[in-house]
Amino acid sequence: MSANLKYLSLGILVFQTTSLVLTMRYSRTLKEEGPRYLSSTAVVVAELLKITACILLVYKDSKCSLRALNRILHDEILNKPMETLKLAIPSGIYTLQNNLLYVALSNLDAATYQVTYQLKILTTALFSVSMLGKKLGVYQWLSLVILMTGVAFVQWPSDSQELDSKELSAGSQFVGLMAVLTACFSSGFAGVYFEKILKETKQSVWIRNIQLGFFGSIFGLMGVYVYDGELVSKNGFFQGYNQLTWIVVVLQCLFPWSHPCNNSHFLIWLRSQTCRKSH
Repeated sequence: MSANLKYLSLGILVFQTTSLVLTMRYSRTLKEEGPRYLSSTAVVVAELLKITACILLVYKDSKCSLRALNRILHDEILNKPMETLKLAIPSGIYTLQNNLLYVALSNLDAATYQVTYQLKILTTALFSVSMLGKKLGVYQWLSLVILMTGVAFVQWPSDSQELDSKELSAGSQFVGLMAVLTACFSSGFAGVYFEKILKETKQSVWIRNIQLGFFGSIFGLMGVYVYDGELVSKNGFFQGYNQLTWIVVVLQCLFPWSHPCNNSHFLIWLRSQTCRKSH
């Protein structure tokens, strides 16, 4: 049963990740009449939907009792302000990361983005060693070196890139590359930091995701006001939203454990479920 759960979860995770990248890239390059949707507002909407999904999961775990749900949220969030505030750091980093991914996919093709973004595995490993004291074997370090080499080859200039210069300039590709590299480092640090918090406390992943979403919504709204305040006041918060935009947003929050583009807390949850079943 535990093996089936692992493979099923892996398949769902692969589907969600690949479909999200492709739809997000398509939504940012699709030419339509009228203003394009604002990525900053999409990040906020995804966080709000993620909070809703996690609250429903907590409601289910509390045997569908509103009284029990209210007690859990009050005891685990309001009555533990210091524990809740610990999530402000990774939440702010995740919010920055989510916005950077929109920038990256607006300036890079989906394949280059997907391969380059795998550097988050390297950054996560480095932060795990430095922050959690984990030890990596020779084969693990060798695998990371091979990963870095593969990413370097993907970024190596080729003749085919000249054909793409009509759509993407060298300047925009540089912006996209810097955005995805920054997202890799933020993903690695925030993921390991979040894993450290989960291991030090007994709160569930769903409660932690609610706390993350709460701060993420606040930081996201601040970003909307600072960078797109004029556009929102002129054309509205949901300007440019269409069916494809909502698909992108739903894919980001359909699986609440997969915070866009770092799934360390999902893996922790998966390990806890399989261990629980094996015992």
